[in-house]
Amino acid sequence: MVFGLTKGQGDSVKKEQEEWGDAVVKVIWRPVAIGLCVGLPAAYFLYTTVIGKRYPTAAHIPPEVFNKRTVIRGKVMSVGDSDNFRIYHTPGIGWGWWRHIPKTRKELRDQTIPIRIAGVDAPEGAHFGMPKQPFYDESKAYLTSLVQNRFVKVELLARDQYNRAVGMVYIRSPPFFTRKNVSEEMLKQGMASLYVAKGAAYADQKHRLEKAEARAK
Repeated sequence: MVFGLTKGQGDSVKKEQEEWGDAVVKVIWRPVAIGLCVGLPAAYFLYTTVIGKRYPTAAHIPPEVFNKRTVIRGKVMSVGDSDNFRIYHTPGIGWGWWRHIPKTRKELRDQTIPIRIAGVDAPEGAHFGMPKQPFYDESKAYLTSLVQNRFVKVELLARDQYNRAVGMVYIRSPPFFTRKNVSEEMLKQGMASLYVAKGAAYADQKHRLEKAEARAK
């Protein structure tokens, strides 16, 4: 009972206070609840589609990403050998427009993923006192012409003993921008051979790669 009022008046005042409280809750919290219901999915979409999670190096890529054969996109910053190169991972959209891609060696340090092209074995350059293999220069030059300074998609398959991401690499070429498999293109031109050693990964395309190699012989 409210002091100074009859029981009936007090009950009426108390009811009015409760109704006012309910109204305040509806006015304040209903928009908040709606905002959460709409905002959280929108934020998730923004993060996954527009921004995305960027992997600076191969060491930052979780095992489950390889297990799911996740496809990532990146710009090729350098070609190191006739079967590998480095990409700057560019998830989401806006790269090269309002999202900056580093260019200097200092900026790119510890910010690129080494990619080993899956399914092929190409001539090796000179290393550990061993001379370069025949057709190494031609093979590296051809790979460079395919991918250097271009955006590529990489289907991640495994991480090798050199901490490189092994993946099937795809590019799009004008005039119709049809998708091309870099491993297949290397085999077609006789710039590589099918990789048959232990741990070879083909992303379910071994037969296709075998046919490409056979046509080049």
